[in-house]
Amino acid sequence: MYTRQLGKSGLMVSCIGLGAMPLSVPARRPTEAEAIGVLHHAIDCGITLIDTADSYCLDDSEAGHNERLIGKALAELPASRRDGIVISTKGGLVRPGGRWERDGSPQHLRKVCEASLKNLRLNAIHLYQYHRIDPKYPLAESLGCLEQMRKEGKIRHIGVSNFSVMELEAAEAVVDIVSVQNEYSRQHRQPETDGVLQYAQRRNLAFLAWSPLNGIGGAKALGTFEPLLARIAASHHVSVYQVVLAWLLTRGPQVIPIPGASRTKSIEDSAQAAQLQLKAEELAELNRAAA
Repeated sequence: MYTRQLGKSGLMVSCIGLGAMPLSVPARRPTEAEAIGVLHHAIDCGITLIDTADSYCLDDSEAGHNERLIGKALAELPASRRDGIVISTKGGLVRPGGRWERDGSPQHLRKVCEASLKNLRLNAIHLYQYHRIDPKYPLAESLGCLEQMRKEGKIRHIGVSNFSVMELEAAEAVVDIVSVQNEYSRQHRQPETDGVLQYAQRRNLAFLAWSPLNGIGGAKALGTFEPLLARIAASHHVSVYQVVLAWLLTRGPQVIPIPGASRTKSIEDSAQAAQLQLKAEELAELNRAAA
């Protein structure tokens, strides 16, 4: 597994991470044993970045469900296997009745951050991200709370999620951030057009691409991209998912896709994308078709 630097943090992580949300959010989610098996297998495959959030659960009655899975999975491993695993979590969204709502109050962020520490069984959270801006509270107050917890040693590095360029500039005026996590896939190219991807590279921020496999197959298949993916995948004897992840890795050294997985087979396939070397002509075709 190749590694990439997690922005200004100096931490080196696998160039492909694991988005752990599918282990907790779907109604037909894996059992606890199955979920822990997926997490262990991801680590066996060389993945050293696991992304979660306190709101990855069915509703607020089980807030922290995903984090507790990760905490238990790591606790079952010997210290030598836990070393080097970077956990990124998020706060700022809540799940009343299963809905997604925002709460960026400093009081809430402190409460859930301290709960995340217990859920993950960590002394300090490697990367804590403000999940989504809550317009009811000034950004300086929300991020200022995270900065205070960083000074207290509860957070090592601060990141943000679902931010625009203007919001990133406002965030950097308040605290030092090391990453931005936005949706980015062959179907969702907004980070290229809205400038967030370029901003991240200029400012040495890691860009964590969530939902990187969105739009492959099914009703979301668009244009000529699907048969092109199939042809390139067949020529390399890999899955179309590996082709898309390998393509995303070429979009900039700051890009770290975090595909979700609820099965060991899925995360193993995604991890193997790190080894896929696409030809120059294939990349040119993919870029034209995805534009």
